[in-house]
Amino acid sequence: MIAAEPQLPKPAGSPSQGMEDHGSDYDHAKGQEAYSFASEPRPLQPQRKKFRDFNEKEPKPMAVNIMFDRRIHRGNTYASPVIPLHAQPDPVEVQKQNEIRRRIKAKRRAEAQRRVRTPEAAEGRKHVDIQTDLYLEELTDKIPEAFAATQTDAFLDRAPSPLYIPQKSGSDVATQIYEGELFDFDFEVEPILEVLVGKTLEQALMEVAEEDELEVLKRHQAAFEERRNAELAEVQRMEDAERRRTEEKERRLAEQIRLLKEKQDAAEKVAARAFAQAYLSNLVPSVFDSLTSNGYFYDTIEKEVETLFLPWLTGEVEKNMNKLSLARAVTDELIVRAIKSVRSGNLISPKASPSHLV
Repeated sequence: MIAAEPQLPKPAGSPSQGMEDHGSDYDHAKGQEAYSFASEPRPLQPQRKKFRDFNEKEPKPMAVNIMFDRRIHRGNTYASPVIPLHAQPDPVEVQKQNEIRRRIKAKRRAEAQRRVRTPEAAEGRKHVDIQTDLYLEELTDKIPEAFAATQTDAFLDRAPSPLYIPQKSGSDVATQIYEGELFDFDFEVEPILEVLVGKTLEQALMEVAEEDELEVLKRHQAAFEERRNAELAEVQRMEDAERRRTEEKERRLAEQIRLLKEKQDAAEKVAARAFAQAYLSNLVPSVFDSLTSNGYFYDTIEKEVETLFLPWLTGEVEKNMNKLSLARAVTDELIVRAIKSVRSGNLISPKASPSHLV
């Protein structure tokens, strides 16, 4: 018989074999490639060790926060997200990718057309999909089911555990004791008991003597402590007295030195005062004479006369002298002109004003 489409052989028992056979013509007609997962199975790598190492500290798992997950959308869920400028695809790259996709589709379409297709069925016949594998399998939609049952025997009571008897080790040995071989306890223990009692009494007497000796030593030590404390108190009293005498001596010496220093300071002050008085006795008059001669001590009336009246008087005198000199000059000029006019024969009327001549 003629198969619908030549396909690669598949293992027997594949549940999706019939479905792939029915949809192969449709997929090739559309020019699309069916999706198939070709990854080989591999064991899952454990995230942590199977056993824990006490010497090695286990790293703490990092906390996952959805606020920092890039897959979580932020913003208004009703509006379309705005793509930033730096995230928008390059138009040139998009065009290149579209061109590559178009070429791949065209190549697949050409390969589909070059395949040898099944010829059309003869008149009165039709193509039927059949299996061409070596092992035929009945295809049905009903999953085969089967019932199975089993019955276990009733549980029996557990037998009691036998008494534990440790395994015997070594070899047995026996001995024979005749009468008289063992010792008489009352007879044999008397000397041992006498020795023990004697040693106990002797040790008790020694301990009592030691206690008496220790008591005597304690009393002697207490008396010695009392005597030593009394001596230490007396020594401390004597040291305090000596310290007080030394402090008093130092205080009196300091007081005496202070008095001598005060007397010396007073003598120096008296000498300095006498020297100052002797030095200033002639200094004050000379200073006043020098200030008076320099004009620091002056008479107010004399000062006003010198500074106000005399400059004013000098100015007035100078004005009068200027006027007098001017009048003399005018008079001389009049006389000269009169003489010149007389000489020239032109007499001037005596009633003429001097201002006309000027």
